[in-house]
Amino acid sequence: MDAPASVLRPTSGQRALADALARGEAAMGTQIIELDASVYTNPQRFEAEQSAMFGKLPLVVSPSALLPEDRHAFVHDGFGVPLLVTRDGKGSAHVLANVCRHRGTRLVESADVVPARGIACPYHAWTYGPDGALKGVPRADCFPGLDKDEKHLFEFAAAEAGGLLWFARDVAADFGPAEALAPDFDAFGLGRLHLYRRHTHQVAANWKLIVDAFLESYHVQRLHADTIAGFFADGITAADQVGPHQRAVVGRADYLASIDRDDWQQLRHAVTYTYHLFPSAILVVSPDYINLLNIMPQSVDSSLVEDFMLIPQAPATADAEEHWRKSWDLLDGGTFAGEDFRAAALCQQGLSAGLLDKVTLGTLESGIAPFHQRVEALL
Repeated sequence: MDAPASVLRPTSGQRALADALARGEAAMGTQIIELDASVYTNPQRFEAEQSAMFGKLPLVVSPSALLPEDRHAFVHDGFGVPLLVTRDGKGSAHVLANVCRHRGTRLVESADVVPARGIACPYHAWTYGPDGALKGVPRADCFPGLDKDEKHLFEFAAAEAGGLLWFARDVAADFGPAEALAPDFDAFGLGRLHLYRRHTHQVAANWKLIVDAFLESYHVQRLHADTIAGFFADGITAADQVGPHQRAVVGRADYLASIDRDDWQQLRHAVTYTYHLFPSAILVVSPDYINLLNIMPQSVDSSLVEDFMLIPQAPATADAEEHWRKSWDLLDGGTFAGEDFRAAALCQQGLSAGLLDKVTLGTLESGIAPFHQRVEALL
């Protein structure tokens, strides 16, 4: 169980990044780096990524807050396989195939979270429990010798850690790197936050272009000049790695030097933590809320991005609702959709013209190259 908010403290790794900023140790590269432009436009490359990474590695499905109650479920189709994510009567999460074992019918159609005490197939009413076990077969006499234990819904490898739900298509997937981040997310109290809103964006860009935007601070003062640029100093950033994942902070070093960096209330107003959960999810920690962006590749030049906004508790007053609505509008519609995703789509348009062989990365974009190196290594 998460600790009470009053005793939450940064982990040693989170504190170390803040200390580096306070000392003025900005994480900058030392030279220009170039990447082949084809990594964003080559359809064969995209298919290789789907096989080598999205078919094998653990992937973020959602925050735990999307499924706060036992015996409930939601569907997830963003990674190209029909998933049914459930929480059973004991509170354990399962990632099941949203496919009836009788004739292959899709079991749940609604995009909303739905009760799942009994999941009935709309075709012939075979019924499953939230753990995927086949519970009922109408006219069972018509299926002589049927062993219901053998007709359990297909269950994917899955884990719930630090307030996030993960799954993998590969039964041998290693969830250790995902679980290694749990202490950081527990330090934010992520597992007990309330899901305020969620929205899925269609972005006409390669998934890596969207990830790239959250791995560099060079664009903040330029692209976000009319939205969030005023909250940050130019180039004040630090980063490190937790396994394949990147952990970064941006903020103001002069302000950091004068605060208690073990006090989350002060620290989260001084810096923004951003996590790249390899391969394709981003967690952004603002002063009083958290956004999870789940990037789901659809084709070489198209992606879905589901934005989840997590807040301490459900709004209890009209003023509270107005406060959170403004924050939601600022980031989901203004910063993310209006600026980051738009920039990615414009990059895709330009790169697809085939006029650039290389893209150029400066010293404030040094977080991008290691990401692409990890992708390359897996291919």
